[in-house]
Amino acid sequence: MTGLPYAAPPVRVAPRVPPRPGLWTTYATLLRWTVFQIGMALPMVVVVQVLLAAGIIVGFGFLIPGADTAAAGFLATGAPTVLLMVVGLVLVPQGVAQSRAGGTFTYLRALPVPRPLLLLADLTVWLVVALPGIPVALAVAWLRYGLRYSFDWPLLVGAAVLAAVMAAVVGYAIAVLMPPLPAQLTSQVLVFFVMLFSPVTFPASRLPAWFAAVHDVLPFRPAADLLRAGMLADDYGAAWPDLAVLLAWCAVGCAVSVRALVRRG
Repeated sequence: MTGLPYAAPPVRVAPRVPPRPGLWTTYATLLRWTVFQIGMALPMVVVVQVLLAAGIIVGFGFLIPGADTAAAGFLATGAPTVLLMVVGLVLVPQGVAQSRAGGTFTYLRALPVPRPLLLLADLTVWLVVALPGIPVALAVAWLRYGLRYSFDWPLLVGAAVLAAVMAAVVGYAIAVLMPPLPAQLTSQVLVFFVMLFSPVTFPASRLPAWFAAVHDVLPFRPAADLLRAGMLADDYGAAWPDLAVLLAWCAVGCAVSVRALVRRG
């Protein structure tokens, strides 16, 4: 009896799974993607913010002819806050709305990356966009009014970063919770509210008592007061309640944004 030829079973080689990139590599990739999406508009946005900072100082000054030192100080130190709010509450929702309309936002959420990194990459870019206007605003105020600053650098840098992050996460939360058009309209209303009805470029004592109390829980007046204390440290001091308000709004904005990213992904 002849034996049948024996064929060895094929050897199965498990496919090699490439290692997953680390968090830093993923964040850097998302950051490059975000910068690439903005493209040539990024330098233009920075220039516009710089011109806006100068325009607030000079243009609002025409409304206060013969402004004294106190009025000039409020105007000069309030302009950076207005600038940060414009970037966070207008440009961020507009950028997210364009990303959603073009499909980029949906594509990024479909990637196997941690959702908080999507938010962090966007916030990093907008932080870089917002901050350069602050020294320009200070320089224009010095040239226009001869204002003498007394800087508290740790407070100024910390308050500027915190205010910029707060405005950006609130704007981002608005953009991911609402349809694009209502989100943009809401952001426009908020900016007009900040510029005209918030005690940022003028003291809160000019408002009715009930309206001034409302601003104690909104983030705009606390942001302006912290920045003001960092620029005119000899005349103004920082208050812990203002810091607590900004941190609370940052926490709420981040939580709402991340939750919306996760639930809608």
